[in-house]
Amino acid sequence: MKTTSTLEAGASDDNSGKNTITIELVQNLINNYRNNQMQVVNKELGFTDAHAIWFDLPKLKKFIACIESEAQHVNPGVSEEDLGIRFYYAAYPKAEDWAIMESHPVEKEYAERHTLVMVPTLKKEDETGEFLNYDFSPLEGKSVLAMAGKKSHPTKPETIAENHGTLSPPHNTNAEQFP
Repeated sequence: MKTTSTLEAGASDDNSGKNTITIELVQNLINNYRNNQMQVVNKELGFTDAHAIWFDLPKLKKFIACIESEAQHVNPGVSEEDLGIRFYYAAYPKAEDWAIMESHPVEKEYAERHTLVMVPTLKKEDETGEFLNYDFSPLEGKSVLAMAGKKSHPTKPETIAENHGTLSPPHNTNAEQFP
């Protein structure tokens, strides 16, 4: 399975309207978060947490290509439609606990701010016949599925995941349409 751009895959420019949301709705959704969840977080933490995260396109494409490649390596029959990405809300550790970030270099100015952790998912049928998007680790060699009820955990110390994008704040918000 090779990662290709939407246009390379045969889609036409006519499909561009399928991924649109009105500016009014986008602003409303952002305001809902900022006026509710973000206010509680900021009050509890005592500082202004990030309100946005940015990832460059090459990093996202590389992550997607890695998921596809590793999944194909483990199971050549896996299709693009079987794969996905789950976005977990997460938070960086406190500054005094920053040593745990040693293997994943991130600036200490991100301490305590939220982030996203992206992990691959694989669509599989469960014992009741329902298709679920399981977190999975293709690095395990047998595509270990995370099944919460069975508490299965990967045996390797690493899994395919991505998390470090640019947070606003602390970075400049001048380029944002919805700062």
